[in-house]
Amino acid sequence: MGAMMTEGEGLGVSPARKNQVVYIKSPEEISKIRRSGRLASQTLDYAASKLKAGMTTKALDKLIHEFIVSHKATPATLNYNGFPASSCISINEEVCHGIPGKRVIMDGDIVKIDVTTILDGYFGDTCRTFTVGTVDERTSKLVAATLESLDLAIRTVRNGSRLGDIGYAIQSHVEPMGFSVVRKFVGHGVGREFHEPPNVPHYGDKNTGMMLKTGMVLTIEPMINTGTWKVRILDDDWTVVTADGGLSAQFEHTLAVTDDGCEVLTGY
Repeated sequence: MGAMMTEGEGLGVSPARKNQVVYIKSPEEISKIRRSGRLASQTLDYAASKLKAGMTTKALDKLIHEFIVSHKATPATLNYNGFPASSCISINEEVCHGIPGKRVIMDGDIVKIDVTTILDGYFGDTCRTFTVGTVDERTSKLVAATLESLDLAIRTVRNGSRLGDIGYAIQSHVEPMGFSVVRKFVGHGVGREFHEPPNVPHYGDKNTGMMLKTGMVLTIEPMINTGTWKVRILDDDWTVVTADGGLSAQFEHTLAVTDDGCEVLTGY
């Protein structure tokens, strides 16, 4: 559930976020976020080992819940503003915040699993898109382009770079391929709170936006669609889907800004 609404609606905004105070983390705090981030990544490794056609998203979420709890951590999404599950599982046209339930995972699906762990009071947030069975060439290209765009965005991050550099790296990579970048949901700061400033758009122009500083911790989590960038929210008030029914892919990392680059705290 890394993705925040650009309007700050619905998903809950901490007082710090409303005031747009960006907290610089100490090395000790980053160490704790790193531990939580590694567990979140390990959780996705575990989920990938269990993911298969024919299972329900609820069954997969149950396994994720048990894994996180067994490591003496808390799944951050469970009961977060009423969200009823320990992970977000979004299939095909679902962009993000899919509620695990009775939907059966099928051969040819792409499945986005987004997990956030709370370990010793600190959050680690990550998401990956998995392919199930055989997918067509366009779907494979979408998934690959989304991951590539995340990698390119991460390379822009360092002390003194700007948020617009992140968005530009993503947008300029995927749009020439005919894909689009979701605008309604963005990345965010993370640490002792699930969602902190700043907003991290996945589109934009170079050399614009807030300047990044060593010690900032934030997520980059591009959501890339095959069709329009526009989305809508289903009647459950959580599940976000593409407006035209096209496919969507997402990858996410939590990272810390350093003097000469950044450290990925949720490394795969």
